[in-house]
Amino acid sequence: MTDARGSAGRNGETNARHTPGTPCWVSLMVHGPAATHEFYGALFGWEFQPGPQQLGPYARALLDGREVAGIGQLPPDRQLPIAWTPYFASADVNRTAETVRSCGGTVGVGPLDAGEAGRLAIGSDPAGAVFGIWQAAAHLGTAVTGVPGTPAWNELLTFETASVAKFYETVFGFELVPEVSADLDYVTLCLDGRPVAGIHGVGHALPRDRGPHWITYFEVADAEESLERLADLGGHVLQPARNTVHGRVATVADPEGARFSLLQGRPAGTGTG
Repeated sequence: MTDARGSAGRNGETNARHTPGTPCWVSLMVHGPAATHEFYGALFGWEFQPGPQQLGPYARALLDGREVAGIGQLPPDRQLPIAWTPYFASADVNRTAETVRSCGGTVGVGPLDAGEAGRLAIGSDPAGAVFGIWQAAAHLGTAVTGVPGTPAWNELLTFETASVAKFYETVFGFELVPEVSADLDYVTLCLDGRPVAGIHGVGHALPRDRGPHWITYFEVADAEESLERLADLGGHVLQPARNTVHGRVATVADPEGARFSLLQGRPAGTGTG
């Protein structure tokens, strides 16, 4: 995580329709949803509500009654990596899916209807990282940000940024802002001048069992306290909390192996030192 300036509002609710290209939802497909609900419920204070039915066994995670994420169940015969998947808003999921294909990506699921909630597709970029596309109807996406237990940032870990950043620029209309550094390969994805996601080229430092993948940062009030709770709940600490210009960040995994990061953000007005 290098440049998350303004990535999450501090005022709570975000009920407006998301600008196309904006990360608007995160979803996790697991083998044991009941245990996963228990884990994230205890870690983030989430409660769960079933639906939409068209997505099979699927539930929306709620924080104080407002939707923040989704957790579904993988078919028993599907041996896919367990991973949080960000969804990017689209005004026309069919057209976006066509653009994904024409730019060298693939579309593995959809486009398909999710009842009255909206329409979705799941694709992967040319390097293989999986992401979702969401055309909202009744369900606009994440309804609250900027408070503990909500998604704060999405970042793509990949081999190198140059070619894959062009892919996302073409598909979603991002403005690319490369980091000016000889030893850091990082591009911030912006919409209307506002940072919304990042791409970090890490070369051979990518986990061999994962390859390129998106990772979601969830906001927490206290990184150390959250790490202790996570370990007690059966999660794993992959990288202990460390200081960054945006606050304290730790990389972790849930009991089924889904990787994500915890972000204890800096209080407003504390600077960026």
